[in-house]
Amino acid sequence: MLTAFTAGLLLITVSELGDKTFFIAVILAMRHSRRLVFLGVVAALATMTVLSVLLGQAVSVLPQIYVQYAEVLLFAVFGFKLLYDASQMPAAGCNSEEQQEAEAVVTQAEAKLPKRHTGMAIVTEAFVLTFLGEWGDRTQLATIVLAASNNPFGVAAGATLGHAICAAIAVACGKFICGRISERTITSLGGVLFLIFAGVAAIDLLP
Repeated sequence: MLTAFTAGLLLITVSELGDKTFFIAVILAMRHSRRLVFLGVVAALATMTVLSVLLGQAVSVLPQIYVQYAEVLLFAVFGFKLLYDASQMPAAGCNSEEQQEAEAVVTQAEAKLPKRHTGMAIVTEAFVLTFLGEWGDRTQLATIVLAASNNPFGVAAGATLGHAICAAIAVACGKFICGRISERTITSLGGVLFLIFAGVAAIDLLP
């Protein structure tokens, strides 16, 4: 269980920094109560994690050898894709494309809401935008694969904590950090981490 917890925690924490949902939380926190935004974001990510783990458990009924091969392939693809993306980024600064997408999503959503937001409206907005932004994301797929071949409770706990850490960073000081960290470095670390997990999964396939 500890291995599954650590894997979920590391994979999510590194992969989610600078992601689209990260910027959604940053933007919402600049416009509304940070506490309410954090509540909505974490609730959405926790819900997504539980659903992903359940999907992973459903996948685990397949022959384990197929699940392991899929795990190696998926993690390797994600790893090389992130390293390629990192190579195309500037040496410093945030991922402007992800940030612009997040700003467009938030602006479009808030244009449909009343000018005076209630607490429940803010929580709901943060929940819905985060949930939709995370659906089909690589971290969701990675969580499904991890849960299919590891302890589901460990994966769920580690991934949820990783999401909560990233959400806390985004809500508390995301804008401040954005101009002071290299998105290229974070993306590269994510790619290396995915490749490490692919290598570990490949070793498990050895007789």
